[in-house]
Amino acid sequence: MAIRVMLIEDEEGMRLLLKKIIEKHEEFEVVAECDEMTESVILFRRQQPEVVFLDIGIRGQNGIECAKILTELDPKVKIIFATAHAEYMPEAFELYAFDYLVKPFAIERVDRTLNRIAALRQPEKSYEPEEKIVKSGYRHDKLLVKGKESMSFISIPDIVLIQRENNATVIYTEKDSYVTSASMAELERKLDPEQFLRSHKSYIINLSRIRRIEPYGRWTYVVHFQGRKEDALLTAEKFEEIKMRFI
Repeated sequence: MAIRVMLIEDEEGMRLLLKKIIEKHEEFEVVAECDEMTESVILFRRQQPEVVFLDIGIRGQNGIECAKILTELDPKVKIIFATAHAEYMPEAFELYAFDYLVKPFAIERVDRTLNRIAALRQPEKSYEPEEKIVKSGYRHDKLLVKGKESMSFISIPDIVLIQRENNATVIYTEKDSYVTSASMAELERKLDPEQFLRSHKSYIINLSRIRRIEPYGRWTYVVHFQGRKEDALLTAEKFEEIKMRFI
């Protein structure tokens, strides 16, 4: 199956150029194009692309704000900024952008980025923490999640990961999932930092449930868990922190 790509760019000529470059790679397919934020969100929900090429100066708006919305909808989307504005690079990487292309860029530069993305579908060397029991010293062993008409008491050791998705927070245990309006920061404060790690702006993970960690780009990793098919993103900084914890 081809890797689905979306282009958000207000210059028609640049969209055409990017599309030609991308579609020379048989692993990729451009499934949507637009030039402003409102339409981009609609198309993103509809087409569910895995990769988005995004200009900073989209029509009447700032591409950084657009990226914030798209990564909130799907934290795993690979955002590639393609822009003439080099000064936004630090802010872009705070959003965990996959890459940042400064115009005018060479075709070979785009090719390298696409090749890196395609390579992520191939098996790579993974990191598996050595067996180490992570014990919680926190006084609470239950997490209260309030629904519209009910309350759920979740056993904290059973939590595998917590993910921010589609403007809500989802708590995954081995057998169930719970949707809450609580923010990631609220939940993080209620969890033992020796047991749980804010691995990424959209994820909190249970260190005792990690099965495998694999590269997911230049600055990011993906975490696989025991007992759930869902996975989580991990920044390079947090990857180093995990390695130190398990030494």
